[in-house]
Amino acid sequence: MLGKTANGLFWMYRSLERAENTARLIETGQRIALTRLELGDSEWRSVLESAGSLGHFEAVHDELTKGAAIDWLLRDRDNPSSVLSSIETARQNARLVRTALTHEVWEATNAAYMSARELLARKVVERDLPGVLGAMRQSASLVRGMTHGTMLRNDIYNFARLGTFIERADNTARILDVKYYVLLPSASAVGTSLDNVQWETILRSVSARGGFRMEYGAGAGSREIAHFLILDKRMPRSLAFCLRKIRDNLGYLNNGQMRPGPAQNKALHIERTYLSHDIDAVFDYGLHEYIQTVLGLLAGLSGQIETDFRFYE
Repeated sequence: MLGKTANGLFWMYRSLERAENTARLIETGQRIALTRLELGDSEWRSVLESAGSLGHFEAVHDELTKGAAIDWLLRDRDNPSSVLSSIETARQNARLVRTALTHEVWEATNAAYMSARELLARKVVERDLPGVLGAMRQSASLVRGMTHGTMLRNDIYNFARLGTFIERADNTARILDVKYYVLLPSASAVGTSLDNVQWETILRSVSARGGFRMEYGAGAGSREIAHFLILDKRMPRSLAFCLRKIRDNLGYLNNGQMRPGPAQNKALHIERTYLSHDIDAVFDYGLHEYIQTVLGLLAGLSGQIETDFRFYE
């Protein structure tokens, strides 16, 4: 496969995942803000920090308000990671690799783009926000469903899945970091009703509440939730699940090679060094420090994939 085609597939699916995840992040900010009304609009600073766009936002805006933050994350074209920008990027990449996609995948991607353009043509008022966010998540899910249902399990599929799981792991790590490092007011709040409500919100933001309740019941706390989202290989948005899928897809792409490629080795290093301990070791290390380390390693892994498969040649 040509490197440019691999590049287009990787970033098409990474951008779709980013659009869905940004919608989830906005919803997370909305829910958590309801538990800390006394802080007002300043709560959204932490959400922007989690999205990795606080600096860019502050360079464009003189004042941080809830409305400005949501609009920036949802539809601002100056923000390349906004939901609208991400969906547009996904469609642009889909057009470049049109011949590698089934008709159903292309139609679902195009429909997601048309829906986003219509729903995000103007600033979204707060009463309409839940419906718009739900529509964005549904559009991304439809593309993913068509991919599962119609695409051959070949190199094309593997590059699509690499983009999906790199972005998903990055998002889960960022949402965890927002909760434990930025949002928790003080050490005295650990284990309080405020702490528990915020952890519940994190579960909802990654569609993990139902699965978590099935596994742990209603009485589990922060350590069980962190374990579920970091180390549980059955949870499809956990870091461990995503890294296993990344390693598997890299293995399929390198099938027939004498030894693992550099990207495979990086993925294996992350798994063995950071995803093979119990959750107490993670907390002893420091959850924020752990997440920042993993985010850096994921960025390095993404860059190595681009190098290994000559994305720009």
